[in-house]
Amino acid sequence: MSVAKVTIKFPKQRGKYMKLPGGFDINSMMQQAQQMQEKMGKEMKETVVDATAGGGAVTVKMRGDFEVIEVKISPDLVKDGDVEMIQDLTVAALNEAHRKVEESLKGKLGGMLPPGMM
Repeated sequence: MSVAKVTIKFPKQRGKYMKLPGGFDINSMMQQAQQMQEKMGKEMKETVVDATAGGGAVTVKMRGDFEVIEVKISPDLVKDGDVEMIQDLTVAALNEAHRKVEESLKGKLGGMLPPGMM
């Protein structure tokens, strides 16, 4: 997932930046949104979750940007030679890691958004 930077310039009105009704400065709001987006992108890359399947036979580490950084498969599982079982457990561990990342991000985003937005 990449983070795009957006810069929006609004015309000045009589020497002041354009403000929304109620005194909201849209330029300031856009800067704050961009800072939050950059902070979230950094936090996503720093977040790492672990997930297992088959009682620890397959372990997956995934970053908050959904990049898989490690997959471990128990040697005992490989000795058995059941390729289909290895595949199924790997998929299960990957899906669990994905779920954990989403849960973590939801918790972080929920703290940044006004109540009722998530």
